[in-house]
Amino acid sequence: MDFLMVCLTALGSFVALFLIAKITGHKQIAQLDFFDYITGITIGSIAAEMATELEEPWKPLIAMIIYGCVTLLLSVITGRFARTRKYLSGTPTILMDHGKLYKENLKKAKLDLSEFMIMCRQQGYFDLTSIQTAVFECNGKLTILPVSSQRPVTPSDLNLAPEQELLFTELIMDGRILEDNLKRMGLDLTWLNKQLEQRHVHSAQDVLLAVCDRNLKFVLYEKSHADHEN
Repeated sequence: MDFLMVCLTALGSFVALFLIAKITGHKQIAQLDFFDYITGITIGSIAAEMATELEEPWKPLIAMIIYGCVTLLLSVITGRFARTRKYLSGTPTILMDHGKLYKENLKKAKLDLSEFMIMCRQQGYFDLTSIQTAVFECNGKLTILPVSSQRPVTPSDLNLAPEQELLFTELIMDGRILEDNLKRMGLDLTWLNKQLEQRHVHSAQDVLLAVCDRNLKFVLYEKSHADHEN
């Protein structure tokens, strides 16, 4: 009986955690700000407690629902009233600008110079003189604006107009033709088989991955011999 109860409460905590995560949105699995980080950990801890609570599992369940509702409510509030974001999520902090480091802002961000240097190197900036502005974001990330002379060259700098790249759609995955994607692209099996023939591929089963964009740019990756053996 106890084993059955553990299974049921564990399953219940999983379902509740899944539903709360879906309701609160993908922000909980993206780069989190401080409040989202805390609520995410708390809800996960309560879910773990619920999974092993045999006598009164409804108590941690109610706590999870309350945390989820409060998180959702605060998200709605910050979406409608921009001024509240300053108090709930904080504001970005400029750590460096025009070659000047702001010591007080580093203290405010709870960073020392060593940590700041590490974050700069992680962004690919080993020379601070190549940084125009460095901003410490609310989610703990460092955003860097490089000095104009140090930024990568863009096609517009060279007066070039490259063709716009488009998203690719999977047409074949691991030897299986995705017919729904094929129809969504306005294509058919005849067109796909023709593409395979042009690349001397005998069957879709020999294809690991095939993708295509709206300009009908078709890219194919064949299976290796090891893949066929497996």
